[in-house]
Amino acid sequence: MKLFKKSQMFAVAVMAALITVFIPTQSFAAAGTPPDFTTLTSSIDFSTVITGILAVAGLLALVFVAIRGAKTLIGFIKAG
Repeated sequence: MKLFKKSQMFAVAVMAALITVFIPTQSFAAAGTPPDFTTLTSSIDFSTVITGILAVAGLLALVFVAIRGAKTLIGFIKAG
């Protein structure tokens, strides 16, 4: 029963913190328009960076698959 009360108190504290954080931002957001950064960000191209990140992720996945396959093969050899 004590744990249930602690979790309730934690939930109430989290909700109170979220309310105090998000209520003022909602009122300021409704007051005006947000800044427009399209002139600054329109000339930036992230396609090469994304391609590089995906290539590294693919290589890491290949390494992990190779390690798992080697472990499985060694397990078959030891069992047989």
